[in-house]
Amino acid sequence: MSELAGKVGIVTGAATGIGRAAAEALAAVGAAVVVADVDEARGEKVAAGIVERGGRAVFVRTDVSDDADVSAMVGRAVQEFGGLDVAFNNAGVEGTPAPLHETTPEAWARTVAVDLTGVWSCLRHEVPAMLRRGGGSIVNCSSVAGLVGFPAMAAYVASKHGVVGLTRTAALEYATEGIRVNAVCPGVIDTEMVARFTHDTAEAEEALLASEPVGRMGRPEEIADAVVWLCSERSSFVTGQAIAVDGGFVAR
Repeated sequence: MSELAGKVGIVTGAATGIGRAAAEALAAVGAAVVVADVDEARGEKVAAGIVERGGRAVFVRTDVSDDADVSAMVGRAVQEFGGLDVAFNNAGVEGTPAPLHETTPEAWARTVAVDLTGVWSCLRHEVPAMLRRGGGSIVNCSSVAGLVGFPAMAAYVASKHGVVGLTRTAALEYATEGIRVNAVCPGVIDTEMVARFTHDTAEAEEALLASEPVGRMGRPEEIADAVVWLCSERSSFVTGQAIAVDGGFVAR
């Protein structure tokens, strides 16, 4: 399958979990992929694995909270592969759970810097590169926490709601320029982030599973499938949407 053959993509937070699955899925349908992450060892491994399977990929160490890093990431995509057509702005942190009044300014600032400002920074550098190509598709990673509230997660929830608003605004700004901008909103997905959130305890995991109407966690590959669809021409009339891939979580 080569529906993205000749296309160039970026995936942030691509060393593990949803980002890794998305980078591998985009490469599997023909895209050349910039694998971006702060985790050099695992990011390099993801890129090498794509190449070993016959794909095209490079790793670029990128901290999305550093605008200069983001600029260099996009520049590397253009330099290495000739342009930029698709992007999955996925990098994020869960922050430190705490009641709002106990959230420190430092914890708030760090979460917002990565989860919201990082997406804005990616957009502001990706859009010009896509305009030069005559269009493209951008997918931002929000969360079900971008659609509903969660106690003790004020910074994360505010950031993910912000990603949805940013997505809708960008979609309207560039709709006539050939650039589509959408968001995926994952539910409880079997990733290291969720494991950190539950502290790998059976009790906490059971509570999360109980919140999912389908009775199980999602798989990173299930989010990646949605990302590939949104990056492809099969979704050519879809823009400005926040698509929940959540096992029915927000339908309750």
